[in-house]
Amino acid sequence: MKILYFAWLRERLNRSEEEVTLPPEVQTAGDLLAWLATRDEALALALEKPAQFKVSRDARIIGPEASILGANTVAILPPMTGG
Repeated sequence: MKILYFAWLRERLNRSEEEVTLPPEVQTAGDLLAWLATRDEALALALEKPAQFKVSRDARIIGPEASILGANTVAILPPMTGG
């Protein structure tokens, strides 16, 4: 599965995407965020408040309990600020 990182999250991680093979226990968007945080210290710090992030499965925004099984691409979108 391809994971895409956007905005300040991409800058903080110094990468815009990565390919991952999910373990069987990672089935939802919320599971994915928790699992990613265990793999990388920078992600763990960035994802301290996972509820503030939007997750997109194959270009459709989904909730934390939505399945990501069978997805080709999952995007993680941090909260945006602007004015």
